[in-house]
Amino acid sequence: MHPSILSARRTAFWGATVSALAVALISYRFLPLGVEVAMDFLAHNLDGNAIPLYAHIGVAPIALALMPFQFMGRLRAGRPALHRWMGRAYAAAILVSGLAGFQLAFHSTAGSVASAGFACLAVLWLATTAQGVIYAVRRRFALHRIWMLRSASLTFAAVTLRIYLGTALALDWDFSIAYTVIAWLCWVPNALAIEIYLRVSGALDCISRPVAAE
Repeated sequence: MHPSILSARRTAFWGATVSALAVALISYRFLPLGVEVAMDFLAHNLDGNAIPLYAHIGVAPIALALMPFQFMGRLRAGRPALHRWMGRAYAAAILVSGLAGFQLAFHSTAGSVASAGFACLAVLWLATTAQGVIYAVRRRFALHRIWMLRSASLTFAAVTLRIYLGTALALDWDFSIAYTVIAWLCWVPNALAIEIYLRVSGALDCISRPVAAE
């Protein structure tokens, strides 16, 4: 691979890593501040829907923080047991927060279009992660990596959602309209970007190979 491409890929990876860790840490601001102050647009869930709310906002940052480490080649090769345990924790965090997020999607105050966007995100997040776990168990590691990259692109929606929300607030856009768009915008481009990457990088070539070749 050309050195400039490798450099760009490293820069993108470390930028995504720093962003993911920062957002994961900032997400716990609700602990000292309370949901009403830290996440006022979710505070309506406290009345009758508090368990899914806390399951999502309390556990999803764990998945976000663990995600970058799963793609560090040296860690994966040098500490395979740690990689497996972190992977299990990542998948478990997504199971809890994904199911909770699916429940929360139908209580969005932005309307049915926003609810559909967040519900689709939750379903695909759970499905891609589950597929990645299945391939790991089957020791189909090339396919495992493909599906975990897809899972990671959806996990990263936590970062892109906050970027778009911050932009909308800075530009003083109508929140209900902006939030409806962001419900889709936070994850669809991520999913498309990873599919383009998988095709351009040739990663999908493994699908047509015999199992023994992996």
